[in-house]
Amino acid sequence: MATMQWEFVVALIVAIPLILFPAAFIWYLNVGGIYQTVRRLAARRATRRAVPTSEVTTAQANGAGRKDEDVWNLIFLP
Repeated sequence: MATMQWEFVVALIVAIPLILFPAAFIWYLNVGGIYQTVRRLAARRATRRAVPTSEVTTAQANGAGRKDEDVWNLIFLP
């Protein structure tokens, strides 16, 4: 039965973290971005639910009088 050489074991100990750290870091960034997006959406929905419907006019509901930048900010900003 063949045994692993100590050099091979040291190479594995060094190589595995070098390979896994960048992958884990990218995964962390992706999950963090998804988490923030979900929190922003939940906060936006809670804000919309908190406004009584009697205060929202038909023009506001249809988006009348808004500039393109305002619509962009509504969609992508909290």
